[in-house]
Amino acid sequence: MDVVALVILIVIAIVVAKGVRVVPQQNAWVVERLGKFHAVLVPGLNLVIPFIDNVAYKHSLKEIPLDVPSQVCITRDNTQLAVDGILYFQVTDAKMASYGSSDYIAAISQLAQTTLRSLIGRMELDRTFEEREEINRGVVMVLNEASTNWGVKVLRYEIKDLTPPKEILQAMQRQITAEREKRALIASSEGRMQEQINLATGEREAAIQQSEGDKQAAINVAQGEAEAIKAIAVANAEAIARVAMAIEKPGGLEAVNLKVAEKYVEAFSGIAKAGNTLIVPSNMADLSTLIAGGMAVVKGQGAGTSTARG
Repeated sequence: MDVVALVILIVIAIVVAKGVRVVPQQNAWVVERLGKFHAVLVPGLNLVIPFIDNVAYKHSLKEIPLDVPSQVCITRDNTQLAVDGILYFQVTDAKMASYGSSDYIAAISQLAQTTLRSLIGRMELDRTFEEREEINRGVVMVLNEASTNWGVKVLRYEIKDLTPPKEILQAMQRQITAEREKRALIASSEGRMQEQINLATGEREAAIQQSEGDKQAAINVAQGEAEAIKAIAVANAEAIARVAMAIEKPGGLEAVNLKVAEKYVEAFSGIAKAGNTLIVPSNMADLSTLIAGGMAVVKGQGAGTSTARG
């Protein structure tokens, strides 16, 4: 009896072990019953019939990265280009992933390579470097159209390297160097041009300031001369007025006669000392006549002044 009981306990333990399945999080297990699809076990505790149900496939529902092997593509301008990349996919239907393709990973990888060759073959070499995002989107779109029957979804594709032949790389490097030198020359010439513009502007402003200064100086000189002339005229007018007033006073006329005679004598003395040759009228020898003539002029001025005052 003890042996029978032990056997029964062992059988029960085996049955329980075979009938209970614990599925981890982010996993899906496909169960076949007698060789035919039966169900998909979800994460957690699941019960199956021992020896009848069988867990045939186990799939991870996490995002899976897949390296796409490097390959040589030919561009539209017949240039060989080595390209490799990486894609990210996720199992969305465990049943289709189990029965839709014998190896969906290999199918995705091969389709990514053929799609990449097709897209790059439509582009010239320069565009392949400029439009990597467009190539990535094109690969994802084509893969998702085909992978619907495989129970997977391609999330994104990224090109890792685009490697042209060594000769093309050297030519591209020379082109880049030439473009940099060209930009440097343009920047240098623009700098020199701006410098010349700044110098010309500075000289123009300096000339304008100089001309404004000269103008103001000329105005100041003219104003000074005008003020001087005005002051001289005022002084002469005051002097004449004082002489006229002095003539009207007692003894004023005699004093003027004496002053005129002195000035006349001084003038002729200076002429004589300078050794100049003069032509004078014959009556100039009579000094009294000359003085009398000068006094007649003074009297005439005095009379005119008195008349004006009257």
